[in-house]
Amino acid sequence: MIQRRQNTGRVLMVRPAFFGFNEDTASNNHFQQRPLSPDDLTHKAQEEFDAYVSLLRNAGVEVIVVQDNNEPPTPDAVFPNNWFSTHVTGELVLYPMFAPNRQLERKQQILLTIGMMPGITKIFNLSGFEKEHLFLEGTGSMCLDRVNRVVYCCASERSAAPVLEEFCDEMEYQTVFFHASDNEGSPIYHTNVMMSVARDYAVVCMESIRNAEERERVSAALAATGHDLLPISVEQMNHFAGNMIELVNQSGERLMVMSQSAEQSLTDEQKSFILSKGRIIAPNLHTIETIGGGSARCMIAEIFV
Repeated sequence: MIQRRQNTGRVLMVRPAFFGFNEDTASNNHFQQRPLSPDDLTHKAQEEFDAYVSLLRNAGVEVIVVQDNNEPPTPDAVFPNNWFSTHVTGELVLYPMFAPNRQLERKQQILLTIGMMPGITKIFNLSGFEKEHLFLEGTGSMCLDRVNRVVYCCASERSAAPVLEEFCDEMEYQTVFFHASDNEGSPIYHTNVMMSVARDYAVVCMESIRNAEERERVSAALAATGHDLLPISVEQMNHFAGNMIELVNQSGERLMVMSQSAEQSLTDEQKSFILSKGRIIAPNLHTIETIGGGSARCMIAEIFV
């Protein structure tokens, strides 16, 4: 009997060789901010990345670092969770990516690193949907309740229902599909910037789910699986407070990982709630967040095999 678990103490991260503003993703990622000057963005991103890795390792998390290369240049390679996921049942799942230059992130050295891990027994490749212009960007598009096999997914150009249905059929997950938008009415590009599912609670920007029936559906699904709800505001979401991930270290201690910007946006009451469950790890990711439009959770690909 396979023991399903929600969090892991082993992750893979991709150190950027080139980092910059990605024009291919800017059309629907409204968290990206065009830099006033492109000077030295890669160096700043590398410094933030290295400090983040050190924080995780010092907290007792095993971090596998793969160095990206410039052949071809991939400005969003630092966000590997969008193009692959691993599962305790042995699957390596590859996902269809919206931006053409993000499809190039499936580079041989990273695929070899993942594919040769003990425990990988099957590759489930959904990337062929790119030819149909249908996309599902991994654990960016989907917030997985791995224990109860529930997928939370908000609709966007990057999260197509037909691909989601195929994932759920193959992996035996149920779907909670809904719509979420920012204050300007633009769809939230990835579910994991407005929602995070931990072992026994979930951080959710309920304000962004404008439809009352859909809001109730999300709330009811979380309650049915024993998850307490920690709501955040749209303003907090804009500081990446929804882009958290719960890990566990070698001692079994729970760690909620978020950026400094996210932590600073939280109220004392919200922080106290999270600290009642485990420790907060909060790296400075200012350059990666503002230019890349993703944060702490996006940079982590969980290894469950």
